[in-house]
Amino acid sequence: MNIEEFKKQYIKNELKITADHGRMLSMIDFGNVNYWFEEDRQDADGKLLPEDEKLQIDFATLHEFTRIFSEDIRFYYGSDSNKGASLKYISAIKYTFGKNRVFSKQIQYIRHHLKDSEIESNRRETFTDKDGVFVRIPKCNFDVEICVDSIRKFDEYDTLVLYSSDADFVALTRYLRKQGKKVILIKGGNITSKLRENVDLIVNAQKIKRYITRVVKKQKPGI
Repeated sequence: MNIEEFKKQYIKNELKITADHGRMLSMIDFGNVNYWFEEDRQDADGKLLPEDEKLQIDFATLHEFTRIFSEDIRFYYGSDSNKGASLKYISAIKYTFGKNRVFSKQIQYIRHHLKDSEIESNRRETFTDKDGVFVRIPKCNFDVEICVDSIRKFDEYDTLVLYSSDADFVALTRYLRKQGKKVILIKGGNITSKLRENVDLIVNAQKIKRYITRVVKKQKPGI
């Protein structure tokens, strides 16, 4: 066993992934994953981050990490056709994961009016209307697409690896397990008891952040 193979086996052992999991399909709900470490003030080694730095998911290392145990990876994330930076970001993700493995659609924006107590701590670009100061919250769910693809690809995997903390996947995970599939949930933060009860293995995102994050400078509000 060479160094690379040893590293892969070490990670599988750390995650408790065994040969019993068979063929594995990973589905990454990146709109959920992207915020897992937003509030973390320590890096993967437990060192305190400077105030102007934060942890960010590195999609290249996320891909490399997921390939260790998955035969197939599907990546779901919204984009804004009106923003060049958003389209460029999706293009970079497609270059890494493969254009046929990245699934995107137009982001919708919801107005959220800020209370006076929220304005000072807000880091998003602000707007004003007759009701006061508001921010635009991006919304782009892929619950339906992930559920449909999980059923459509049913014969191509033994274990579904779901990168998400979304309680809306309870019905999917319950169904898959009744059909003899295994489900691994890689999650950040808290999850509902129903979701916890309907998966075979749970991996806390904190356990893998050394493999999938990098330290970056915080953006100024409005950028």
